[in-house]
Amino acid sequence: MEVISIERSTYEELLTSFNNFVEQMKKMASRGTDKKLGDWLDNQDVCQMLNISPRTLQTLRDNGTLAYSQIERKTYYKPEDVKSIIPLVEKKKREAILRERNKAGNDYSKLRRKEDSYE
Repeated sequence: MEVISIERSTYEELLTSFNNFVEQMKKMASRGTDKKLGDWLDNQDVCQMLNISPRTLQTLRDNGTLAYSQIERKTYYKPEDVKSIIPLVEKKKREAILRERNKAGNDYSKLRRKEDSYE
């Protein structure tokens, strides 16, 4: 066994630094308990809440619209983050419905013109 000898002042400085480190870790650990996993939402919860598909949820994550945290391979969302994008998601749904209606209207008009040309 090897013995290392250091000055008392160096030892006390090292001990003080270590104790400060331990205190910081305790503070960080206590902050982590404020956010219980039960307060977070998973993919299924968010899809149901926003009435969207898992693929749409993936797009919201990919483009940075919805913040998330990942633990191992499971994804979690803060409820307040999900609630904050509800108006955006509903606006996108309305726009999609209008596009579909316009497309259907245009398709109908084209069909009518085609029918008229046969007469």
